[in-house]
Amino acid sequence: MTGNAKAQVLRERLAKGEFILAPGIYDGISARVADRMGFPALYMTGYGATASMLGLPDAGLATYSDMVGRAEMICSVVGTPLIADADTGYGGLLNVQRTVRGYEAAGVAAIQIEDQEMPKKCGHTPGRRVVPAEDMALKIRVAAEARRHPETMIVARTDARTALGLDEALRRARLYEEAGADVIFVESPESEAELERIGREVSKPLLANMVEFGKTPRVEADRLKKWGFDIAIYPGLGFSVAAEAMRQGWQHLKDKGTSIGMNVPQFSGMHELMGFPEVWEFEKKWAQ
Repeated sequence: MTGNAKAQVLRERLAKGEFILAPGIYDGISARVADRMGFPALYMTGYGATASMLGLPDAGLATYSDMVGRAEMICSVVGTPLIADADTGYGGLLNVQRTVRGYEAAGVAAIQIEDQEMPKKCGHTPGRRVVPAEDMALKIRVAAEARRHPETMIVARTDARTALGLDEALRRARLYEEAGADVIFVESPESEAELERIGREVSKPLLANMVEFGKTPRVEADRLKKWGFDIAIYPGLGFSVAAEAMRQGWQHLKDKGTSIGMNVPQFSGMHELMGFPEVWEFEKKWAQ
């Protein structure tokens, strides 16, 4: 399935009223695991991609080339539509055009761009500053026009809530709707009442960020849908669970000098997951 075909699938699911529950993936293993589970979409998390590629925080350190390469790799091994974090578009208007076209060519179904100043910071962390709303609206117009396929979706994220308040975040959301965003993402609301208000006041499809250890209360999908949300992403769940499982496993190894007797479950199907049966079939067919 090509990138624009995946985007069309995602658009059709939203149009039919299907709630999009999207786990956060960040590398080939997480992508392959999630792809097998029947989710309607996957979400490439900037935090997880930066951490797994560079071992560094999501603080504007990963480049466009880093991230588009990671998106292309993920799209090459999954059949599920991918929503991908593209930070600020990696610069000015010309950078935004290049980012959208590069992510689209990589196979991404929906491209998320935010209104932070560069270098950006991870959502739910302090010190985030935003560009003027009109500058971001222009980025969204450029992004929408840059698409080579109309099915590709543009997700507009505003980080204004933390520094400037919810009223300003909602004003920006309306501007970004008018500029041509397909999905609106108001980052870091701080209560269920704020989530409900966002749901009432935004008319385009809405994305909620259900991040562990963040400012926003985590809410079940049924309630988010009732309040007017259409997509929920869980960017930190996968890598936080994986990191803790590794920590426990390696602590057992350090303490016992063996992996025998670990209480941490281990995935027994790694060869199949990573595609070794296809390699073995190829080798059998072409053996000399």
